[in-house]
Amino acid sequence: MSTRPLTLSVLDLVPVRSDQSTGDALAATLALARTADELGYHRYWLAEHHNMPAVAATNPPVLIGMVAGATSRIRVGSGGVMLPNHAPLVVAEQFALLEAAYPGRIDLGIGRAPGTDPVTSYALRHGAGGVSDEAVTRFPEYVDNVLAMMDAGGVQVAVQGRSHPLRATPVATSVPAIWLLGSSDYSARLAAEKGMPYVFAHHFSGSGTAEALELYRSQFRPSAELAEPRTFLTVNAVVADTQEDADRLALPQLLAMLALRTGGRLAPQQLVEEAEKVEVPEAHRGLLDAMRSRWVIGDPASARDRLETLAATYGVDEVMVHPVAGSWTGTEPGRSPAREQTLRLLAAAGA
Repeated sequence: MSTRPLTLSVLDLVPVRSDQSTGDALAATLALARTADELGYHRYWLAEHHNMPAVAATNPPVLIGMVAGATSRIRVGSGGVMLPNHAPLVVAEQFALLEAAYPGRIDLGIGRAPGTDPVTSYALRHGAGGVSDEAVTRFPEYVDNVLAMMDAGGVQVAVQGRSHPLRATPVATSVPAIWLLGSSDYSARLAAEKGMPYVFAHHFSGSGTAEALELYRSQFRPSAELAEPRTFLTVNAVVADTQEDADRLALPQLLAMLALRTGGRLAPQQLVEEAEKVEVPEAHRGLLDAMRSRWVIGDPASARDRLETLAATYGVDEVMVHPVAGSWTGTEPGRSPAREQTLRLLAAAGA
């Protein structure tokens, strides 16, 4: 464990509440990103999910361009791009352009999961003649392709006996930082083998984190880009002035995750007052409590202490906070004040 102070970053799925349009949710994300930038958070990552009523983060490169343009210093990246949904050259081109526009500020986090349901996954990969059925099994090869094509020298592609140069952008002077993401040991092994930085989705999985990080660290092979293992922790968090307020603000996202885990109806995120009217079935209360126990929910001092403890437990000096606080009835649609408050209170508690 490093003795450096804890570094805080942000993960954003661009949640859509029952009182918001997609445009409102995007406006709230830009306000949240500006808040993180002003408070000194290190990086701001945006996820890829498709066809979900409560998530507007469908296109990380577009969102990264918006957020990077609205901020001045914070690193902005994908958490992550689900590579089997896309041709490697398209991903390489997108992130090479982002890096050219915002040099030294772009992260490309790559994942293997579909980020959606099977029908939408099929539409992503085949709806426009797009990606092969072998995209998942060829994931390691696709990662290599992205890495090579973003290099300033590009790659040589043999077609009909002739060699053709292929570059993601004409004159690259730098490349984004490239991370592998995962929620199982597969990506941990692959990242270790390729000498790449790695992040385990602790905020989503909640179990297996220690095992995945130990596997990554023990099997890591140094590369030209990375001499030793590099990782951080992701955590769902709700921070408010009091424990009672934090518990109430956490409820909408807890119920949304409960619906996802139990096959319930997916819908835009409820407002706090709507969520408090929901009767959770007895059979699901254990799961709800288990999720709540893995999240950081509390007042500033206790939340900051919990983050410090988690960082020490998993041997990291960076924690990426996923601020999941809900909103009260009457909240301005284009803002998410409780999410912004989570970032402000955590930053102030560590000052």
